[in-house]
Amino acid sequence: MLLKDIIGQEAIKREMCRNVQEGHIPHAQLLSGSAGIGKLPLALAYAQYVACPHRTPTDACGVCPTCLQYSKLQHPDLHFVFPIVKTDSSEVCDDYIAAFREMVIANPYCDADDWIQKMGEEKKQSLIYEKESSEIQRKLSLKAFGDGYKVMIVWQPEKMHIACANKLLKLLEEPPQMTLFLFVSEHPEQLLPTIISRLRPLPVPRLSEQEVIEALMSKNMIPLAQAQDAARLAHGSYREALRILDDTDSDKQMFADFQELMRNAWQVGVRKNYDALQKLNQWAQTMAKDCTRAQQCAFLQFAQRLIRENFIYNYGEPSLNYETGDERAFSVKFAPYINERNVEDLMNQFATAEAQIMQNANARIVLFDLCMQCIVLIKK
Repeated sequence: MLLKDIIGQEAIKREMCRNVQEGHIPHAQLLSGSAGIGKLPLALAYAQYVACPHRTPTDACGVCPTCLQYSKLQHPDLHFVFPIVKTDSSEVCDDYIAAFREMVIANPYCDADDWIQKMGEEKKQSLIYEKESSEIQRKLSLKAFGDGYKVMIVWQPEKMHIACANKLLKLLEEPPQMTLFLFVSEHPEQLLPTIISRLRPLPVPRLSEQEVIEALMSKNMIPLAQAQDAARLAHGSYREALRILDDTDSDKQMFADFQELMRNAWQVGVRKNYDALQKLNQWAQTMAKDCTRAQQCAFLQFAQRLIRENFIYNYGEPSLNYETGDERAFSVKFAPYINERNVEDLMNQFATAEAQIMQNANARIVLFDLCMQCIVLIKK
């Protein structure tokens, strides 16, 4: 991938080029930031720029044999580590490498949800298992194909098993010569402090609304008004903007789940309709049974956004709201129940539930407890 093909992030591109031109390439770097903003494309383009023998001051040449191999993600000195779902026949990344390459080439702005769907394992948890550390050591011990760097891109390192992470410490501290580690993370706070201490941080900011609009219009050929709406709701994530344009069934389902949760919590808390309590129990069971942990976390993030939007809706300033048409219609009646007395506690409850599920807590218990908290808070 070429640097010129990446949306925005001009300051980071310049810094990357300057480091290479000056011969100051940190052997282990951490690109961190939100999903869908271009961290993985930056890592890929940077790796190609480092490897290209005919690079210019601002980009790789794009036409040499090295660049052509990188464009297919098949250069012998380019390696990937990413979370997988372990099976009897598959327990290292190379077992999934063809599918991973296909996904990244089709959409370099892909995220964890895209990968789970690509693997077809939506109800199972993905990890970077301990055995992967041996594979990393083996690959980096091999003689380089060319005279340049061997590059190891670790995507979603926060999914790394602690045993794997511990075995990598020695490699990160004393890597083989001409080795470049690029960690690409959405949740760097979940990495071991000993891992973070060995990485040079490179925070990647969200894209500007205008950058997303221009990218949507140039790459997807859509009307300006449609691009503006999607960019406004995406909060700097190109991947999220694409999802909004797709109007996927999952987005509609999350909105329906949020409506069901809040309406039944209101029925119990405000109307004292205790028949709705059974519906909340069923809601929690269904969510725990039918959704993956990633989907549950996505819903809880979605709910936090809607709580914030409903609180802001009460101020009567449309420019401050980031809602779809259906969400605005729901806010007309629901917004008065989200106020200064309960908004902070509601946000904290949903954030806590998200953190607990990410830590593998029992989803049914966590979600039903969340329902009980909503009953109490919504009547404040």
